[in-house]
Amino acid sequence: MLKTTHALAAIGLAGTAAAQSGPPIKIANVGELSGPGATVGTNFKNGADLAVAEINAKGGILGRKIEISHADTQSNPGAARAQVQKALDDNPYVLLGPGYSGSVKVTAPLVIQAEIANIMGGEAAELTQVGNKFLFRTSFGQQSSMPKIAKYMAEDVKAKTAAVVWVNNDFGKGGRDMVMKEFAARGVKVVADLSTEAGQADFAADAVKVKAANPDVVFIYLNEEESARILKELRRQDIKVPLVGETTLLGQKVIDLAGEAANGVRGHVGLTTDAPIPAIQEFRKKFQDKYNYVPDHNGIKGYLAVYMVKAGTEKQGKVDAKLLPKTLHGLTITPAMEPGILMEVTIDENGDLDRQSFLGEVVAGKQLIKAVLPKLK
Repeated sequence: MLKTTHALAAIGLAGTAAAQSGPPIKIANVGELSGPGATVGTNFKNGADLAVAEINAKGGILGRKIEISHADTQSNPGAARAQVQKALDDNPYVLLGPGYSGSVKVTAPLVIQAEIANIMGGEAAELTQVGNKFLFRTSFGQQSSMPKIAKYMAEDVKAKTAAVVWVNNDFGKGGRDMVMKEFAARGVKVVADLSTEAGQADFAADAVKVKAANPDVVFIYLNEEESARILKELRRQDIKVPLVGETTLLGQKVIDLAGEAANGVRGHVGLTTDAPIPAIQEFRKKFQDKYNYVPDHNGIKGYLAVYMVKAGTEKQGKVDAKLLPKTLHGLTITPAMEPGILMEVTIDENGDLDRQSFLGEVVAGKQLIKAVLPKLK
């Protein structure tokens, strides 16, 4: 009888192991690996690869290894659509990326047709406001970040007037519209509203307009390379008012490119490897050891995207691509539940995130976190 019991137990364990093993779980990442967004896409890719290597080294997800592929959008929405369609033709479990909001906007309909989770880097407010149940963020959308930074400029900087310099793409337009709304609500008058182009090299004319407007604060909302260029030009023209931005402006890549011109820049930071959180510091060290550079927020976004997949799949108890979007909506993932998530995060019904964020300032070439802001709920 004892032998029979042992035999049945062994069969049961073997059945469980079989149920939790199988072919690799395919994740497709489509991002900006070349063109103006190469910094964004390369950081995201490297963060995702780091997470995949860690998870596979520990046995994968529910006993199945992850197989990740990468495709280049060339920082172009048309190329992004073609690459996403090609990736979806291979029936991946999840799609990661793109990072540019304009590319996400044109690829989102393809993901709706495929009915799989798309965990992307775009921050334009509109992306998650149109009822797409398959789209998930890796960072705050503008509707979450802009109220925080506008509040800081109005209440801490005590600005009564502001110049807004933004990039003329979906990312920039969304941020500009949200911060204008928040300024209006707080009685801050916008005295210069300056549209710039992606890839723009010369910001002399824009700096002249900022100086002529004489604002109390300059809010800068551009991509990485352009952020560094305008900081240099504003300093060259001796503009001394506070220069404030969102996560990108205080990122390591901007600091490296802008050099001395980045010192004194302030802003709200949704994700940063300078955060005084041990798990994030450990991630930074692992990333730097592997890739020989300090990651920016996009590196964290790629890393967290993969761990969101892991946490959601383990929560539902099976590898089911159609079920995963439903599982992720409303899910709170804690570091105790999944250490790779780094900070507690709640995913709402729109795919937007709620978690801690930070106020930072660049001092002597380093981003220093001045305050930790709690979750909204």
